[in-house]
Amino acid sequence: MSKVLSLPTLAAGETETLSEQVFRQIQSAIVKGEIPPGSKISEPELARVYGISRGPLREAIHRLEGQKLLVRVPHVGARVVSLSQQELAELYQIRESLEGMACRLAAERMGPQAVDELRRVLDAHERDEAFQAGIGYYQQEGDYDFHYRIVQGSGNGMLIRLLCDELYQLARMYRIQYSATPNRPRQSFAEHHRILDAIAEGDGELAELLMRRHIRASRLNIERQIAQGNLQRTEA
Repeated sequence: MSKVLSLPTLAAGETETLSEQVFRQIQSAIVKGEIPPGSKISEPELARVYGISRGPLREAIHRLEGQKLLVRVPHVGARVVSLSQQELAELYQIRESLEGMACRLAAERMGPQAVDELRRVLDAHERDEAFQAGIGYYQQEGDYDFHYRIVQGSGNGMLIRLLCDELYQLARMYRIQYSATPNRPRQSFAEHHRILDAIAEGDGELAELLMRRHIRASRLNIERQIAQGNLQRTEA
């Protein structure tokens, strides 16, 4: 398993539990690829690295399993998820369909203030140092994530649970780890702007079409990288 960073120091007044800190730190390391796909999760090692007891650690690991970032392998234990090419294609097919629907609903339901806030999100993405350098796309999650905000704007509770909770970190893991392809960050940013313009105009049909094309382009980008041997696996 690759190196795990030390726990962040809590600011005054913060009440985050130790288990929550560990959960967030391991989650970030998995999503960013610092703990590679397929890596074994050693509870004794993690307990030593973080200086915590096994109870809070097991709670964090259980939550990561719920986010589908860790899987239990019989007679082996927990590993970081490593989707097959077929499973990855299926994940992106789900995203294409459901996020397309969410985009159409967002075009129908998001008001001018929500659209303005989404434009400010893209402005923040454009100012990001990694994006300016052409080496990646903005990686913050939640309200700073263009896709997350659109799903929230759909107003559909079931879509929100599926795309902003159950599948969110798994999808984000592959989005981040393949965002550094040459030219893809700029292309993705331009696609985001076209999607937002369609939402602002209330054109749900066009917004859905553009989102589906955007996610399909991301899937094809990943498949090209896999074909070129850029997909990293850790099977030890």
